[in-house]
Amino acid sequence: MTADSFKREIALAVKTYDQYIVCLGKTPDEFEAALDSLMAKAIMAYETRGEGLRHGIALDNQVTVILSQGDGALPLCGIYFNLHSPYQKNALPKTVKPLVEKSPKPEN
Repeated sequence: MTADSFKREIALAVKTYDQYIVCLGKTPDEFEAALDSLMAKAIMAYETRGEGLRHGIALDNQVTVILSQGDGALPLCGIYFNLHSPYQKNALPKTVKPLVEKSPKPEN
């Protein structure tokens, strides 16, 4: 299995990127190269996944590639544009403090 195995999915993602994404810091050609690299990383993660795991995932700041075990010869392929990533550090502005729940006071 190689990135070429998912040419159709990559082509659709590149077309969508070129039509709808205004600016994410990559030209369409840079995006396609990054997508090929992420696909290779997702394939490696998928092929070396642990027992009982079903996915191989690779991501950068703009795109997430997920390969998921399915019934066919090739895994299912999902390519997602990250508008926000939970993996990004310092997601909250410094002025926002995390919510800490206080346990209720015991009644005497």
